[in-house]
Amino acid sequence: MGYLLVLLKSLSIILKTMKKDKKQLINNIIGQLNGINKMIEDDKDCFEVIIQMKAVKSAFNSLLLKFCEENLMECSQGVKNKNKKNMEKLLKEIIKN
Repeated sequence: MGYLLVLLKSLSIILKTMKKDKKQLINNIIGQLNGINKMIEDDKDCFEVIIQMKAVKSAFNSLLLKFCEENLMECSQGVKNKNKKNMEKLLKEIIKN
């Protein structure tokens, strides 16, 4: 029984860390977007702005992937009870570029 409590506590810590990681990613993306906004206001080189925009896209894709990995089962549970068409809609939305 003690092993189960240790396992549950470890899982709780892991979940909190995962949420913290996503929050940090979101804050990083917000910071990058603010930086891009300033670059545009300051008429910075187009190439530099595009590079930063691609970095934001990459960071956002990473966030989306992490969110899907951690929440796919929860998302699919709500859809599973409705019908196959909704499940297909969820999966298409996840993989759509």
